[in-house]
Amino acid sequence: MSRFRRLFDRNTIRGKMYRLIMQMFVPVMLILLLIFAMIITRNVMFASVSGNITDASGFNQNFKNEVDLKMYLYVSGSNKDIPWQDVASARSLAEKLLKNSTNANSRKAMNNVLTLCNNLSTYMTRIQQTEQYDERMDQLQTNIYGITQLIEEHFYAYLYHEAGEMARIQTQLDYWLTAEIVVVVLVIFIVTPLMLRRALRLSRSITDPIIAMNSRVEEIGSGDLSKHTPVQTDDSSLAMLSRGIEDMAERLDRQIELNRQEQIRLKDIELSLIQAQINPHFLYNTLDAIVWLIEIGKNEQAEEMVTSLSSYFRSFLSDGKDIVTIAEEKKHIQSYLEIQQVRYRDVMEYDIQIDPEIEEYKVPKMTLQPLIENAIYHGIKPKRGKSRIMVTGILNGNTIELEVSDTGVGMSAERLESLNKRVIAEDTSSFGLVSSYKRLKLLYGDECRFEIRSVPDEGTVIAISIPRKADIDDETVL
Repeated sequence: MSRFRRLFDRNTIRGKMYRLIMQMFVPVMLILLLIFAMIITRNVMFASVSGNITDASGFNQNFKNEVDLKMYLYVSGSNKDIPWQDVASARSLAEKLLKNSTNANSRKAMNNVLTLCNNLSTYMTRIQQTEQYDERMDQLQTNIYGITQLIEEHFYAYLYHEAGEMARIQTQLDYWLTAEIVVVVLVIFIVTPLMLRRALRLSRSITDPIIAMNSRVEEIGSGDLSKHTPVQTDDSSLAMLSRGIEDMAERLDRQIELNRQEQIRLKDIELSLIQAQINPHFLYNTLDAIVWLIEIGKNEQAEEMVTSLSSYFRSFLSDGKDIVTIAEEKKHIQSYLEIQQVRYRDVMEYDIQIDPEIEEYKVPKMTLQPLIENAIYHGIKPKRGKSRIMVTGILNGNTIELEVSDTGVGMSAERLESLNKRVIAEDTSSFGLVSSYKRLKLLYGDECRFEIRSVPDEGTVIAISIPRKADIDDETVL
């Protein structure tokens, strides 16, 4: 005890030195402890955010597809189970993330998910209580599909905001670590070189992996989802977080590819279904015309129509292709018009003028036939006297322009406006026009133009403009 007192005795040089050292050391240690406490706090926050990201990344990336499919099977009667468990799982995860999150945007995203889950359950119950198939299907398309999409988007938004929160915490960590280094530099003549090296090594062991992970998160935010080697660090939490980030990026990349393939498959199915809807429509009309010819004794004309029908279906089948060249489409409508002229030879003439320069390019099969059929039944038949159908096709720069016009009865401005609205709205009451329009929009998107012009007692023109593309095939979906 007496020796301890001598060390701090004001009257001895040693005592003064020790007191001076203590006067310097204690404030520095307090500052260092304060900074260390701030770093620890931020590390706890960082670990919490990283845990949230890890939990959120466990969200079923197939949630929308699975719920949509199960509900569709339920509505169609193929399955009697409603996916309550999927909704409950999403709600449970959202409640957990809401409880553990401090970021306002992240909490807002999870609150939105909870609200959407409640709405989804409500609409599921409403579908369960609805007996009419059309009403159930309408509720499925109007409500269920939209809500599952929003739930998935809010989970992705949560991941985005939590990644931003992680970057913000990392910035604060950098700030306090820099402050710690400054203090260490100020007392460099007091702290031994060994302690300095250890402090710098400790600093790097924390900041370097965080900076590397922050850079990686920024790369992921920019769209780089390729697989990277996890950050090398002795810290097991940081190492686990880095592996989690890479696993999340890999799952996101795989899910994006799966979604892309699913969209291709769905659009291909839709194209085939629309095509299948058109075939019986024309076949019924043609067979009806053949029966009519036989009934009135025009057997030779009926034979001609059967021969033309055989040729028509050879071109129609097209080896099972749904996408054909314009040359094949030209041959197809030639057979179709030959069939129709057998019945309407007294009132109909036709002319096909398609530039050979565009015949190598491709369009959906039966793009023009529904337009010609519309011209016959709604333009030429109601008019007394002979009328003419003209089919033209030219190349205008990088655009192919196809046109079907007739000199039939035409239509009023009000009726034309109503027809254009029905086609754009895909109203099935105008099935032939809607089917052609829908397939072109499906294949070419906003690059396609579909325009109907008409003048009463003068005729109607249907003009199509599509981009010049020679590499479209049955598996091409835009």
